[in-house]
Amino acid sequence: MTIEPDENGSSRARSRFWQSASGFWRGAAAWRVWVLCVLLVMVVVLQLYVQFRFNYWNRDFFDALESRDPARLRGQAFLLIPLCIGSITLAVASVWGRMTVQRKWREWLTGKVIDYWVEDDRYARLAAVQSEQQIPEYRIAEDVRIATDAPIDLALGLVSALLSAVIFIQVLWTVGGDIALPVGSHSVRIPGYLVIGVALYSGIVTTAMTTVGAPLTRLVQIKNQAEAELITAAHQLRDIGEGIAPEGQRPEVCRDLRGTLKTTIDQWRRLCWQLMRTTIVSHGNSLLAPIIGLVLCAPKFLAGAMTLGELTQAAAAFTLVQASFNWIVDNYGRIADWRSSLGRVGSLLLSLDRLNRETPPQQAESATLPTGSVKLP
Repeated sequence: MTIEPDENGSSRARSRFWQSASGFWRGAAAWRVWVLCVLLVMVVVLQLYVQFRFNYWNRDFFDALESRDPARLRGQAFLLIPLCIGSITLAVASVWGRMTVQRKWREWLTGKVIDYWVEDDRYARLAAVQSEQQIPEYRIAEDVRIATDAPIDLALGLVSALLSAVIFIQVLWTVGGDIALPVGSHSVRIPGYLVIGVALYSGIVTTAMTTVGAPLTRLVQIKNQAEAELITAAHQLRDIGEGIAPEGQRPEVCRDLRGTLKTTIDQWRRLCWQLMRTTIVSHGNSLLAPIIGLVLCAPKFLAGAMTLGELTQAAAAFTLVQASFNWIVDNYGRIADWRSSLGRVGSLLLSLDRLNRETPPQQAESATLPTGSVKLP
């Protein structure tokens, strides 16, 4: 039976994870990683500059189409080549830098966790006293990977989103300008109406996602726990086949294996329903955001106060700004998965901490029956 994690226990586990994982970012050799991170931020800034130039290229290209000017169209076609080369080069550099930091952090933390697990025969003592079906190997191999991969991706994405919002809000404010709305016999002039519109729209979408997706982190954690228990049950059946465990345990182990399989499928079903609800918000946003930008720009375009190029430029900037504001919407599932793995690695470390207090090392060899109840939270 899968135990649902309590919030206090999850908070302690996440705190314990950072207590160990933050050591990678300190010490004499950490400066190399920080230099690489600074270079990654510079790559992000350059990517945003290229994106900014693409935004203006979009305006100039459609203005050239509107004026039916072949010479301007050829100029824009030639300008597209260096922009594409620069964008591709920066994207490749970003992948290399990001995955290098992730690889080094994972290697460092995995080594530390393995050392702590093996030291003083803790791996054997933990197996002897735990009362729940657990699989520390899964947490060390898979959860450490997710727990070190995701923060780098999320941090760079957040920096990009913040800088993108600052840059393209200026584009919206400049290109969109203000608009006069008739109110009875008077008109009300709204300055920077596109900025106000994108802020209101993004606020609605973010509120919807955080409300609908609130249970996602807990469900991902429960699903991962069920997956680990299924692997453990399968390992027990293999031990019987290899003669490590008594043959007489086969019926009980087979029954446990079927039970854990049913539990795992049930948790997948619950997660499926939750992801369906969050997909309604995320996919609906991806469909509506470009359309809303065009709708807001349409009155000025029809009134002749905005060219076709400015219309497409403003609509593209609207989409980019709302994507920045809705960064949490686009990354909600990734954040939930990361928090789950982070808590699971932290809970393993907490279990090993408790083992130090509850089972002295010299008792490990003589312990043949469980003497306590140490379990992974």
